Order: sequence, then structure tokens, then C-alpha cells
Amino acid sequence: MAIFIDEGSRVVVQGMTGAEGSKHTARMLRAGTTVVGGVNARKAGQRMDFDGTSLPVFGTVAEAVFQTGADVSVLFVPPAFARDAAIEAIDAGIGLAVVITEGIPVHDTAAFWAHAVESGGRTRIIGPNCPGVISPGKSNAGIIPADITKPGRVGVVSKSGTLTYQLMHELRDFGCSTAVGIGGDPIVGTTHIDALQAFQDDPETELIVMIGEIGGDAEERAAAYISEHVTKPVVGYVAGFTAPEGKTMGHAGAIVSGSAGTAEAKKVALEAAGIAVGRTPGETARLARDLLTG
Repeated sequence: MAIFIDEGSRVVVQGMTGAEGSKHTARMLRAGTTVVGGVNARKAGQRMDFDGTSLPVFGTVAEAVFQTGADVSVLFVPPAFARDAAIEAIDAGIGLAVVITEGIPVHDTAAFWAHAVESGGRTRIIGPNCPGVISPGKSNAGIIPADITKPGRVGVVSKSGTLTYQLMHELRDFGCSTAVGIGGDPIVGTTHIDALQAFQDDPETELIVMIGEIGGDAEERAAAYISEHVTKPVVGYVAGFTAPEGKTMGHAGAIVSGSAGTAEAKKVALEAAGIAVGRTPGETARLARDLLTG
């Protein structure tokens, strides 16, 4: 089993003709993802070759959906055009839009997220500023390396891309059901809680690793949700234990104000909900390993 994507997912890439889009389209194909085409209005009608796989370039997402049955879109679109690209995917009825782009203005993210809600919530958005989602051996929508783990029983949800990769690799002998990088911007389309609910419902996910970071209260809200709705074991990690107050650390949403949003405060909230929390990625992996083998 998997959450959000599986071997039946049909992926279209908005921005496939650009440098990043073409590079990661090739990587997704090598991972076994069913990529059915790309979108670029200026290059509609052309084809691109990826190690012998020829993919069409469509003028619109709606055309791609009509011609190929695409139900997932991965967006490698510059920040200035990301809002319109996401809205186009939503209007085309795409079921999952994975917004990789970093640096999208918050008001633009708010606009396309609100448009998704107003359109009936038929499009799940992951991101922006995220590595995407992978179900090893089934499908990979985004930039997560496909060769660092195998199919298995650990579900990972994370604000951080690189920490996602590290925990996937450290627990590679157990394998991963799905890893979801939700992104670290102040507004994201899919939250920790959304992924936790999906992992709870997935019969093949046995343990969940939840990776947060300083800033905001998303982890505290996730802790409250876990205590009431999640029966599977959860291991947590919060990046930023040594972060100085008032400094933005990497992600736009990772800023501490006073006592709110600190790693220690989040750790306390998670532990109060019965969640084992590591102070380093290595310790977090050891905690997960102990639960999986105990």
C-alpha cells in the first residue's frame, strides 16, 4: 500500500522543458514513475527524449489530462508563475499537485490553496518548497532520491527535504511505505496531520516518523491529533535545538519568537502525547529501530 501516489499514478510535469524539470523527469522515469508528458505553452507539440522514452509536451494541463489521463502534476515552475500554474492544475481536475518551487510569495500560495478549497478540494497540494512524495518501487513525484531505501513499512512525513532523505536512508533495512515532504513555508497544502491520518489508514505502514522544525505550532497540533486519532507508533524529530532566538533558519516558516515555536517546546508537547522524540536524526532512527524490533 501507499499514500497519495502508487504504481497507477500518471504524472505530468509542468516545466518539464526547463533544466530542473527535465533533470528530475529523467530521475522520476528511472524510478519507475509513469510520467506521461510535460506542459509548456510555448513548446506545445514538441517531444522530449529521456533515455529512449519520448514524452509529449502539451500546451495546457487540461490538454494533458484529456490526452493521457494524468492525475498527478509536479510543478517545476519559477516563483513568479507558480500561482497561475497551480491554479491551472486545479482547474484541470488534477488529483495531486506537487509544488517543488521554492520562493513563492506567501500570498500566492494562499491564493492557489484557497482556489483548491473553493474548487471542492478535489486537488491535494503538496508543498510548495518541498521535495515531493515517493512510494518506493511504485512512484516518485518530485526530487526525493529513489535509491536510498526500499519498499517497506515506515511512513515518513517531514518539513525538511534533506532530513527526509537521511531518515529514509538510516531506516533503509526496514524500508519505506511512503515519504512525504510537506515543505517548510508558512502555508503548505498538506500538513503533518493530513499525512498522519493517511498513514494511520494505510494497513502496511507500521510506524510513522514525523520530522518538524522550529517555528509555528504545526508540531504541537500534530501531537494533539496523534494523542486522539493515531494508534500506530510515532517517532518524532524537531530540527533546530541549537537555533538562536529570532533567527530564520532555512525555511521561511522556521523562526522562533519568544518561547513559542522552539524545538524544546515542541519536544515537550510531542512527548506529552506519548511520542518518542530524538534530539538528533541518528537518535531518532535508533528510537524507530527499537520500536520496530521490539
